[in-house]
Amino acid sequence: MNAPVVVPAVAPAVAALLDRYAGLKDRLPGARVAWVAAWRHRGAEAFRAGGFPTKRVEAWKYTDLSPLRETRFEEALVATDAHPSLPAEAGGEEARIVLLDGRFRADLSQLDTLPDGVRIDSLAALLGAEDAALRDILGAIAPADLPLAGLNAALAEDGVVVRVAPDVAGGRVRIVSLGTAPDGHAVAFHPRNLVMLGAGASLTLLDGAHGAGKGIYWHNAVTEIALGEGARLTHVRLQDEARDAFHTALVAVRVAAKAEYDSFTLVRGARLARNEVHAVLAGPKAALHLNGAQLVDGDRHADTTTVIDHAAPECESNQTVKTVLAGRARGVFQGKIHVRQVAQKTDGYQMNQALLLSPEAEIDAKPQLEIYADDVKCSHGATVGELDHDQLFYLRSRGIPEIEAKSMLVQAFLTDAVSLVSDEALRETLLAATDAWWDAVEHPA
Repeated sequence: MNAPVVVPAVAPAVAALLDRYAGLKDRLPGARVAWVAAWRHRGAEAFRAGGFPTKRVEAWKYTDLSPLRETRFEEALVATDAHPSLPAEAGGEEARIVLLDGRFRADLSQLDTLPDGVRIDSLAALLGAEDAALRDILGAIAPADLPLAGLNAALAEDGVVVRVAPDVAGGRVRIVSLGTAPDGHAVAFHPRNLVMLGAGASLTLLDGAHGAGKGIYWHNAVTEIALGEGARLTHVRLQDEARDAFHTALVAVRVAAKAEYDSFTLVRGARLARNEVHAVLAGPKAALHLNGAQLVDGDRHADTTTVIDHAAPECESNQTVKTVLAGRARGVFQGKIHVRQVAQKTDGYQMNQALLLSPEAEIDAKPQLEIYADDVKCSHGATVGELDHDQLFYLRSRGIPEIEAKSMLVQAFLTDAVSLVSDEALRETLLAATDAWWDAVEHPA
């Protein structure tokens, strides 16, 4: 007699989101397109299998999602004529894309300055129009077994698709993602963004996530990026969510031969933030730069996790991440460099440094090298410390107030990372954001 099949119970929080998918799936963009429906179904099943990862999962060992799992989220409903204030830095002349609670808002966007060969569309519109070009990229770059990315696939209502034709200099494009939180309602949204650069193309992408309120919301974003041979993407990201928000973001990148992905991420918002990057160097002489800084205060938690896959010979990857923690904040850095046997003459460098401004602050660092090739040059390092008392004493002895002296030392610590951003205007934007964070930090008397 065959034993009965035992179906594992689904946690209530997971079941509630799967129920939402079941109720929406016939009305989501692309619902009548077979391959889109199949993509969403695979995502829902990945979330059903993995649910909200716990600390028993190695990749989530240092980040507790209990506050997220215990919050009941509603669908984000915003009036189509709502006109929230945009961040001051979004008022430039470059092309601007605005997402409001994960939905593309053409009326708030500015796309008339795009050069020929650059196309920007709403993901919802393209899925509804059965755009066949998306089939080869949507879901093909992001790892299929990540549960939160699976939930994104199941519930994504919109997002942005950026395409740059071969050999076109795309200039500068800004994505402004605004999260709103209606009073008394915790909402969740799951935008899906795609960026595709043809062979020899280039683009600078400014990608900002901002809070437009003080309530609770969950911004669960996935961005898939495909760079053709010899293409170059500069990707500067600013995570400045509302203080009570949850932010989980996955960026998945595939870099072809001789292409370059140059990224900098500044994390300074959200109650709980997880910034995850999975990058594959898929062709010879591809290059990758994953740099960033985490600014964490109060009782907030910020996690940067990266996986770099050297899958081709003669590729280069560089990573410098700095974390500043104040109050009872907790930071996490997990960085893995995987070098396949075929990836001879790999050059991989990784450095993580943390500055603790309080005895109650905490950092967990887990650098990893996994090397299967013989002819490689790979190194990694991690340091943790506090402000240099001798330097602080020197500045104080010159009449500089203590808070200002500490600010100068923090900025000096961060400069090494921020200076890796080659665009001067972008560097100034990032430095202004670090100044604003410091001004908002509660400094002990």
